[in-house]
Amino acid sequence: MIDLSMQYLGLTLSGPLVVASSPLSQSIENVRRMEDAGAAAIVLSSLFEEQLAIESRTLDEDLSRGTDSFAESLGFLPDFDDYRMTHDVYLEHLRQVRTAVGIPVLGSLNGFTSGGWVRLARDMERAGAHAIELNTYALATDKSQTSTAMEDQLLELVRSVCQAVKIPVAVKLSPSFTSIPNLAARLELAGAKAVVLFNRFYQPDFDIEALEVRPSLHLSTPSELLPRLHWAAILYGNVKMDIAITGGVHSAEDVLKSVMAGASMTELASALYIHGIDHISRVQADLRYWLEKREYTSLAETRGCLSRRSAPDLSPFDRGNYIKTLSSYSLRQTVAAF
Repeated sequence: MIDLSMQYLGLTLSGPLVVASSPLSQSIENVRRMEDAGAAAIVLSSLFEEQLAIESRTLDEDLSRGTDSFAESLGFLPDFDDYRMTHDVYLEHLRQVRTAVGIPVLGSLNGFTSGGWVRLARDMERAGAHAIELNTYALATDKSQTSTAMEDQLLELVRSVCQAVKIPVAVKLSPSFTSIPNLAARLELAGAKAVVLFNRFYQPDFDIEALEVRPSLHLSTPSELLPRLHWAAILYGNVKMDIAITGGVHSAEDVLKSVMAGASMTELASALYIHGIDHISRVQADLRYWLEKREYTSLAETRGCLSRRSAPDLSPFDRGNYIKTLSSYSLRQTVAAF
């Protein structure tokens, strides 16, 4: 029997297939199905920084409205029990998921500033989360904001959360940082135990008739996997923390490529929306078949075998590949024209 188990965040996972943060995990029935299908862990849907800021501001306004004019108005204040703050609902769901399944459950925080994340991270730990995934996403839209300032802000967030909890913290990065190896090393020093590659770059679309900018969401495709493989292969062996890949993972081949690049686990979301939760079991079966056919005894044997550290020729990971790729494409096009 092929051993698919992998080590991630100090946890022994039954395999490399983890359900990524998505609304799919908001249903207890779904999380049970995920475990039955072979998911090794579940990252719960994210609690967003903006959600908490808006709800906290709304509560403050409700509680203070009119009290400066009429002392009697204090009697008309809403009862605190009527306010089920988003994070309270989230924490209760986390507790229910922990009871419903036996696999590791990770909480997810989506934001970029330290703010109230320290308290929320502690709450997640107390609610039973095995680990926390910090889902970081920010774009520089202010010309006065430097890349150094953005990195420092991220590092401060990671440092404050890691110091606040005892459970391991993984950082889900955006691919837009200039020097990902340097940032990863600094995240490790800040206390992160894993880096997740990458947060998807959601870009708005333009409605030229209504003259509006509208959100646009497309499910991932396997073509999105390539930059994740590239950076995982570069990071493997250069940092001690674990590496995870998310975005573009749809098949057993995608999982194998990810592990061979150096990842300890892969996260799936879009593939489950397209094919259903039972797709996890199909990917797992294909994974076993591939390994058995090539006489591997465990998946861990393949980890990092295609990383930069293991490559005799480093040009595919460096600028040499840029030149080689463009030259070969131009040559093919020229030959085809004749």
